[in-house]
Amino acid sequence: MTGSVVVSESADLDTAAVAAIVALWERCGLTRPWNDPVDDIRMARDSGHGAVIVATLDGRLVGATLVGHDGHRGAVYYLAVDPEMRLGGIGRRLVEAAEAWVRGRGIPKINLLVRRENAGVLAFYEALGWRDTHTVCLYRTLDPEKAEAEARMKAEWAAKLGD
Repeated sequence: MTGSVVVSESADLDTAAVAAIVALWERCGLTRPWNDPVDDIRMARDSGHGAVIVATLDGRLVGATLVGHDGHRGAVYYLAVDPEMRLGGIGRRLVEAAEAWVRGRGIPKINLLVRRENAGVLAFYEALGWRDTHTVCLYRTLDPEKAEAEARMKAEWAAKLGD
């Protein structure tokens, strides 16, 4: 590492920047076929309730996350660090930046979801003070056409994982 890592909210995201962020999330195994990360970025930013936070080193993207809130609780999505740059504090700095973003909007709590197949990351979050809520997360897709396609994709994904 020659320079220093800069972590900041990315206000101006052009198509290439979004593509680089999504490519990082894909390399880190965070995307799923039923969620369009480009659309997730657009919705978060267009709503005024979300932002993309990036970590760069000498102008190169080395980490990124999506953060947002619903007025009551903040949420962290897609937090990823380039696999070649892990264990250098970038993930911690992205989490701290996401927490600061939420805190700066007067939101008292923040959540994140960890998929079962990514349970190895739990120790990272626990070391930063995050705790298991001992709850079950349920969801429903409100568009019937998307709901059917999403259910099919999730079943195929679970079969690949052996769930």
